[in-house]
Order: sequence, then C-alpha cells, then structure tokens
Amino acid sequence: MEPLTTEKIGERIQEIEQRVGRLSPMQKVLIGTDGSVTNLLEMATGHPVTITTRVQDIIAADAGTAAALEIEPGDEVNYRIVELKDSVTGKVLIYAVSRTPLRRLAPEFRQDLMRADIPIGRILRRHRIESRREITDARIVPAGTDLARTFGVHRCESMLSREYRIIHREEPLIAIEEVFPFTSFTDEIRVLVDAPSRIHITLLDMNGASGRVDGGVGITLDEPGCVLDARKGPDVSVHGGDEEVRRRVAEAARTVAKGLGLPGGAEITLHAAARQHAGLGSGTQVALATAAALCRLYERDAVVSDLARIVGRGGTSGIGTAAFEQGGFILDGGHRFGSPGGKQDFRPSAASRGVAPPPVLTRHRFPEDWRILLVTPDTGAGAHGSGEADLFRTYCPVPLDEVRELCHEVLMRMIPGLVEHDLDLFGSAVNRTQTLGFKKVEVAMQHPVVSSLIEATVQAGAAGAGLSSFGPTVYAVGDTDMQDAARAAREVLGDYGGKVLLTRARNCGAVVRGE
Repeated sequence: MEPLTTEKIGERIQEIEQRVGRLSPMQKVLIGTDGSVTNLLEMATGHPVTITTRVQDIIAADAGTAAALEIEPGDEVNYRIVELKDSVTGKVLIYAVSRTPLRRLAPEFRQDLMRADIPIGRILRRHRIESRREITDARIVPAGTDLARTFGVHRCESMLSREYRIIHREEPLIAIEEVFPFTSFTDEIRVLVDAPSRIHITLLDMNGASGRVDGGVGITLDEPGCVLDARKGPDVSVHGGDEEVRRRVAEAARTVAKGLGLPGGAEITLHAAARQHAGLGSGTQVALATAAALCRLYERDAVVSDLARIVGRGGTSGIGTAAFEQGGFILDGGHRFGSPGGKQDFRPSAASRGVAPPPVLTRHRFPEDWRILLVTPDTGAGAHGSGEADLFRTYCPVPLDEVRELCHEVLMRMIPGLVEHDLDLFGSAVNRTQTLGFKKVEVAMQHPVVSSLIEATVQAGAAGAGLSSFGPTVYAVGDTDMQDAARAAREVLGDYGGKVLLTRARNCGAVVRGE
C-alpha cells in the first residue's frame, strides 16, 4: 500500500472539493496532517479531548486488513472503534476505527491499547515509540445510519474520511480511518434541508366542466428524498448530483435570489436527490429545498406557497408543495378553470408558472405500519417538458363519467380506508384509479413492464399498486407481504434493470436546520 505524497494529498483534497464544495482550512489540516489529531482538536476547541470506546475486540484479519498491515490473513488484530469528544460540550468530533496486529505489540503497549480512555497518540508518547504517519487515502463517504446517529446528521450527508498507517521500525503498527462530517470544523453558517419526495396517485378532474380542474391525491415518502446544504457565497455554485439536477438547483437559487432581492448567492452541496423524471416529484422538492435554504441563510420569511410560485411549482398538482410543507396523505382541490384568474387550458405543473398551488382539502397521517414499495424500471424517463405538455393537450378533457367515478373512489373508498385503517379498502381504491381519467392515459403511455409490475406486486400480496405521476415508478402499498412483493418486482424487472426500494410514508414535511 503506497502512502500519498504531499502533492497527492493536495490532489485528493481538490477532488473532494469538486464533489462537495470548498473545504475550510481546519478540514484540510485534519485530512492532511501527519501529526497527532488529538492535539489538533484540543488546540482548535480549547478543550481537552476524551475518548469513548464503542467497540474493542480481537478479530481475524481479512484480506484488506492484512494488506494494509502487511500481515497474514487470519492473524489476530485488535479492532477498536472510538469517538473523540469535546470534554466540555460532549460533542463527537471524530469517529475513528483502528486495527492493530497483536504480534507487533509489547505487553505494556497492548495493555494501554485495550483500555477505553487513552488516545493512540498518547499511548505512543507514553511508551516513547518512534513512529511516523503515512496517509493512504482521503475521500467522501455517506454517513449512513450509524454515523448519522453518532454525529446527529442526516444519513445522506457527506462525511470526510482519511485513512493512514502508523509506521514503527518500518512496519505498519496501526491502520486507522478517521471520519467527520463535511459540515464540521467550519465557522460559516450552513443550512441543511431534508425534503421528502412523494407518490402522486392521480389527478382528479381533467375534464373541467365543473369550473375547476386538476385536483390531486398523493402520499409523502420517507425516502428517497432531497438533502442539500448551503452557505452564503457571492454567486451561485452547486456541487454533487448529476449535471441536470445541478442545473435545476442553480436555476432555482438564482430565481429565488432575484425574486426575493437577496444580497448574495450560495454555495450549495447536494447530498441526495430522487431520480429525475421518475414520477417522485424530484423537481419540486429540489426547487423548494433550494428556496428554503436561501431563505434561512438570508433570514427571509416566506411561506411555501410563495416559494412554489417563485420557482414555478404547484401550478397543476399541489401534492409536491403540500408534501414539502406538511407531509402525510394529501388531497388538494385543484384550480379554477375557464374563468378570470383561473387556468384557461390543461397543462402540467412545469408549464403552469405563475399559477398558485391549489388549496389542500385534506391532510391525514398515513398509517406507520403500512409499507410502501417503490419500483423504478430502467425504461427511460417519464414524460416531461414539451412532451408532457403535448399529452395534456391531446388527451384532455377526459370523459366526465370517469372523473365522477374517480372522485367517488377517492372520497368514499380511498380516504375512508385510510382513516379507518382498512388496508384492503384503501388498496382496492388505488387499483381502480389506474383505469380511470387521466391516470388511465398515463398508464397507457408506459413501457409494458410497468403494467406487469403493477399486476405482479398485487398478486404477491400488496393491497394496491399503481403508477406514480407519469412514471416510470410503480408503487405498491401493503404490510406483512411486502418482501414477497419486492421479490416479485425484481423478477419482473429481470434484464430491464431498475431499482427496488421498500420505504414508508413520512408524516411531516421538510426539515430545515441551520448551523
């Protein structure tokens, strides 16, 4: 394992900054130092550092550990996970994993290593062990569940990781990985937004004879979601995600800055986002998350409906904006149609800029014991842009009798099933909506694998299944049999490929956290 030269460490830092944005001087020092991290932390915080040992065990070296330590696979290794904490605030500063080959340790060193309260740097000094540190890697890793809990961050947030070896007598004595959040060790104010995606079950009235149009039903999802953080900057810059989502974030940021007259821009890092044009409302959540971040950064008060109007969302369906604001199961009442101040034709939200989000008629908690399966086949993006607008013009108005039946299914079966916790009633209403109104059009436009997925998940035990928005994501709702439904979905996907995710509803809206 070759150590990184100073030049290579600099290159790694540049690569990290290209992915997630500018690092602070202290972050760069913690990544690149070949000295004691404990000493650096104590100087930076002005407080002593304490150690909390989470894991201390003797394990057999796997192939990766053996290569890093230049020992044989199966050799005994002391495996230790510790948290380095600020002794005054109790805040976790560094999460560290170390591996030490026991056959290279003197008995006194081993005794101190097995104690729970001594940093490795202090052990080396206490035993006057001459050593040097060789940095072998520096990278970005996702927090995941364990690190998120340790540091109190979102599971999708980016973490800075560095790996190094302590060399004694020209042999690796200890291999260490140290991890800390991308948002740590910086004096800048940062705002993190965790915004949920959503299922769009159906539009209700794409006939318009009643003098109203649109209306929608949907469910807020716990994941996938949009997670981004922002800090002030002279201009707008975006890191993370793919090119299209970066463009969307930048466009939303510039629109909000102009619309609210903000004095500056923002440097935004996107940690996670639902797939674009998959039927999960990613565009709305990314735009609103960006808007909310800038408002918090510049201390501007703005309600979600105003932000939605600024970034051009909610002009047809109000499910995405209501999911951002409230979460849960949502029914919206659509827009006035054909009268002054209302919509004059049929069009999707993306083509309805300047139209206010519709009123929310019902918001209800979705049962926490009901599971939601999401299946997104790799069959290309769902309808969007001019193609989506063309479909609205071509297939609307839909037959009035189907609109009436659809509204009856929602009002007298879907919502009562939800309120009375009757999964079968709720699921059967979902199934019926796939054959009515504009949802029937959306389903008919899909690749044949979509209909196969809907049928297979219901046959495998889901109470109901359908297409979310214009797809291609299929959702299925159930409880105890959802693992069977997931297996059935994977079998149907076969060579098509795609993603299968078992998740839950989310009964709250976006979370905005300032640091």
